[in-house]
Amino acid sequence: MYQSILVATDGSDNSNRAGLQAAQIASLVKGAQVTVVYVADFDEDSNEQRHDGGQIEFELSRQKKIQPIREALEKNETFYKIEIMHGRPAPVIIEMANDGNFDLVVMGSRGLNPISKIVLGSVSSKILTHVECPVLVVK
Repeated sequence: MYQSILVATDGSDNSNRAGLQAAQIASLVKGAQVTVVYVADFDEDSNEQRHDGGQIEFELSRQKKIQPIREALEKNETFYKIEIMHGRPAPVIIEMANDGNFDLVVMGSRGLNPISKIVLGSVSSKILTHVECPVLVVK
Protein backbone atom coordinates (compact mmCIF):
# COMPACT_ATOMS: atom_id res chain seq x y z
CA MET A 1 0.00 0.00 0.00
CA TYR A 2 1.01 3.65 0.11
CA GLN A 3 3.44 4.02 3.00
CA SER A 4 5.13 7.23 1.83
CA ILE A 5 2.98 9.92 0.21
CA LEU A 6 4.04 13.23 -1.33
CA VAL A 7 1.39 15.97 -1.45
CA ALA A 8 2.10 18.93 -3.72
CA THR A 9 0.22 22.07 -2.72
CA ASP A 10 -0.02 25.69 -3.77
CA GLY A 11 -2.88 26.70 -1.51
CA SER A 12 -5.55 26.39 -4.22
CA ASP A 13 -8.88 24.70 -3.55
CA ASN A 14 -7.87 21.72 -5.71
CA SER A 15 -4.58 21.24 -3.90
CA ASN A 16 -6.36 21.46 -0.54
CA ARG A 17 -8.78 18.75 -1.69
CA ALA A 18 -5.76 16.70 -2.76
CA GLY A 19 -4.30 17.10 0.71
CA LEU A 20 -7.54 15.91 2.28
CA GLN A 21 -7.51 12.84 0.00
CA ALA A 22 -3.91 12.12 0.95
CA ALA A 23 -4.83 12.36 4.64
CA GLN A 24 -7.65 9.85 4.11
CA ILE A 25 -5.40 7.45 2.21
CA ALA A 26 -2.66 7.72 4.83
CA SER A 27 -5.15 7.03 7.62
CA LEU A 28 -5.79 3.59 6.08
CA VAL A 29 -2.15 2.51 6.35
CA LYS A 30 -0.55 2.06 9.75
CA GLY A 31 2.69 4.03 9.93
CA ALA A 32 2.09 5.97 6.71
CA GLN A 33 4.10 9.17 6.32
CA VAL A 34 3.10 12.23 4.33
CA THR A 35 5.40 14.92 3.01
CA VAL A 36 3.65 18.15 2.04
CA VAL A 37 5.63 20.23 -0.43
CA TYR A 38 4.94 23.86 -1.25
CA VAL A 39 7.05 25.23 -4.08
CA ALA A 40 7.57 28.99 -4.03
CA ASP A 41 8.09 29.87 -7.67
CA PHE A 42 10.46 32.53 -8.96
CA ASP A 43 7.74 35.21 -9.21
CA GLU A 44 6.82 34.69 -5.56
CA ASP A 45 10.49 34.77 -4.55
CA SER A 46 11.08 38.05 -6.39
CA ASN A 47 7.99 39.58 -4.76
CA GLU A 48 9.33 38.47 -1.40
CA GLN A 49 12.57 40.35 -1.97
CA ARG A 50 10.72 43.57 -2.88
CA HIS A 51 8.11 43.33 -0.15
CA ASP A 52 8.54 45.61 2.88
CA GLY A 53 7.30 42.99 5.33
CA GLY A 54 9.92 40.60 4.10
CA GLN A 55 10.23 36.93 4.62
CA ILE A 56 8.14 36.69 7.82
CA GLU A 57 4.92 37.76 6.08
CA PHE A 58 5.56 35.42 3.17
CA GLU A 59 6.26 32.54 5.53
CA LEU A 60 2.99 33.21 7.36
CA SER A 61 1.16 33.33 4.03
CA ARG A 62 2.66 29.98 2.99
CA GLN A 63 1.78 28.40 6.32
CA LYS A 64 -1.81 29.64 5.95
CA LYS A 65 -2.02 27.99 2.52
CA ILE A 66 -0.85 24.69 3.98
CA GLN A 67 -3.04 24.86 7.11
CA PRO A 68 -6.09 22.90 5.82
CA ILE A 69 -3.86 19.97 4.88
CA ARG A 70 -1.99 20.14 8.17
CA GLU A 71 -5.28 20.07 10.10
CA ALA A 72 -6.54 17.03 8.15
CA LEU A 73 -3.30 15.13 8.78
CA GLU A 74 -3.33 15.99 12.48
CA LYS A 75 -6.99 14.97 12.78
CA ASN A 76 -6.09 11.56 11.36
CA GLU A 77 -2.99 11.39 13.58
CA THR A 78 -0.78 10.92 10.52
CA PHE A 79 2.94 11.57 10.71
CA TYR A 80 3.83 14.40 8.32
CA LYS A 81 6.45 16.94 7.47
CA ILE A 82 6.31 20.19 5.54
CA GLU A 83 8.88 21.11 2.88
CA ILE A 84 9.08 24.63 1.44
CA MET A 85 11.07 24.53 -1.79
CA HIS A 86 12.03 27.24 -4.28
CA GLY A 87 11.97 27.06 -8.07
CA ARG A 88 9.59 26.08 -10.83
CA PRO A 89 6.91 23.80 -9.34
CA ALA A 90 6.94 20.96 -11.90
CA PRO A 91 10.70 20.25 -11.99
CA VAL A 92 11.04 20.60 -8.22
CA ILE A 93 8.15 18.22 -7.51
CA ILE A 94 9.32 15.72 -10.14
CA GLU A 95 12.85 15.63 -8.71
CA MET A 96 11.57 15.35 -5.15
CA ALA A 97 9.12 12.56 -6.07
CA ASN A 98 11.66 10.53 -8.03
CA ASP A 99 14.53 10.98 -5.58
CA GLY A 100 12.42 10.50 -2.45
CA ASN A 101 11.19 6.96 -3.04
CA PHE A 102 7.54 7.95 -2.58
CA ASP A 103 4.81 5.38 -3.16
CA LEU A 104 2.27 7.98 -4.28
CA VAL A 105 2.11 11.63 -5.33
CA VAL A 106 -1.15 13.48 -4.69
CA MET A 107 -1.90 16.87 -6.21
CA GLY A 108 -4.68 19.10 -7.43
CA SER A 109 -5.65 19.26 -11.09
CA ARG A 110 -5.33 23.04 -11.33
CA GLY A 111 -3.39 25.50 -9.26
CA LEU A 112 -3.47 29.20 -8.61
CA ASN A 113 -1.85 30.37 -11.83
CA PRO A 114 -4.01 29.72 -14.95
CA ILE A 115 -1.76 31.89 -17.18
CA SER A 116 1.27 29.67 -16.65
CA LYS A 117 -0.84 26.67 -17.70
CA ILE A 118 -1.42 28.27 -21.11
CA VAL A 119 2.20 29.30 -21.58
CA LEU A 120 4.12 26.48 -19.90
CA GLY A 121 1.68 23.57 -19.75
CA SER A 122 -0.01 22.10 -16.76
CA VAL A 123 2.10 21.25 -13.73
CA SER A 124 -0.05 18.17 -13.11
CA SER A 125 0.45 17.04 -16.74
CA LYS A 126 4.22 17.34 -16.42
CA ILE A 127 4.20 15.42 -13.15
CA LEU A 128 2.01 12.67 -14.63
CA THR A 129 4.48 12.34 -17.48
CA HIS A 130 7.75 12.36 -15.52
CA VAL A 131 7.13 10.94 -12.03
CA GLU A 132 8.00 7.27 -11.69
CA CYS A 133 5.42 6.35 -9.02
CA PRO A 134 1.59 6.46 -9.13
CA VAL A 135 0.06 9.95 -9.20
CA LEU A 136 -3.41 10.86 -7.95
CA VAL A 137 -4.76 14.08 -9.47
CA VAL A 138 -7.71 15.51 -7.55
CA LYS A 139 -10.34 17.85 -9.01
